[in-house]
Amino acid sequence: MPTKSDRPERILLAHGSGGVMTHELIRDVFVRHFDHPALDAMGDAAVLPALPEGRLAMTTDSYVVQPLFFPGGDIGELAVCGTVNDLAVAGARPLYLTSGFILEEGLPWETLERVVASMAATAREAGVHIVAGDTKVVEHGAADGLFINTAGVGVVPPGLALDPARLQPGDALLVNGTMGDHGLAVMIRREELAFGSALESDSAPLNGLIAAVLDATEGVRCMRDATRGGLATVLNEWTETAGVGIEVEESAIPVREDVRAACEFLGLDPLYAANEGKVVIALAAEAAETALAAMRAHPLGRDAALIGRVTAEHPGRVALRTPYGARRVLPMLTGAQLPRIC
Repeated sequence: MPTKSDRPERILLAHGSGGVMTHELIRDVFVRHFDHPALDAMGDAAVLPALPEGRLAMTTDSYVVQPLFFPGGDIGELAVCGTVNDLAVAGARPLYLTSGFILEEGLPWETLERVVASMAATAREAGVHIVAGDTKVVEHGAADGLFINTAGVGVVPPGLALDPARLQPGDALLVNGTMGDHGLAVMIRREELAFGSALESDSAPLNGLIAAVLDATEGVRCMRDATRGGLATVLNEWTETAGVGIEVEESAIPVREDVRAACEFLGLDPLYAANEGKVVIALAAEAAETALAAMRAHPLGRDAALIGRVTAEHPGRVALRTPYGARRVLPMLTGAQLPRIC
């Protein structure tokens, strides 16, 4: 292995040529940090053990967040958490991930290694393995430092079926914590704004929390992680799919005071701001207290709350009840409130 003093300080076009420098990059960064037999073989595809019984779940995502490092996380952690969470909210046990890197010529080697090390640590935390990948290098100015594409594979256990079409009037709506943390943390770092408190991303793998809820009750109808578009967009998508209405209590939705203050200053709404460690769960009303107890017993669910219910009224619309008793329509996000936050 080349010593630190032997290798280039920055990524070169030659690192994407398929030759010696490509081989060294893959071996010394990706294989070393991700550390899995399927990668050690250096083949064109990962050959994996037979999957557990159940239905296969797959997802793919791309990450272009700017800046690459932000309070509470980075693009590497985000890529693993986002992919794991997309599988988990489908009811799947996440097992394997792939990672494709688009590197810009001139990217500092230390930046890449820091991102890959973060991905590896987050994968270990989530209990998943990164087993295949790809690396491309583009000319300086053709990208923005580093983009990551992922794919994820998991297994949905027999008998479990989560679908927003199963929503019924009276169903309860839960969240596992405060809204808008990620979007505001990235925005404030990007714009170099100064606030009195240190906002941090909520980026986290949710598969452990979600497994605890599914183990505790059979009443779950559907789940979503409230990423781009935030809580309001998730709820609107559900009303459209199921042909039901939803009512939520504004005072019941947990929002950190510093996030609320930052949103007021910037003219934003925390209900549309992205989250990367928050799940929205719809479930039968009689299962709500059991699920809340399971969530609050987990470190990622200490601030879990019941925020509203599904209703037969105003199908296709989400209504927000204010602390003053008034109701207003909470529409789906239009435009780009916070671009490039994942």
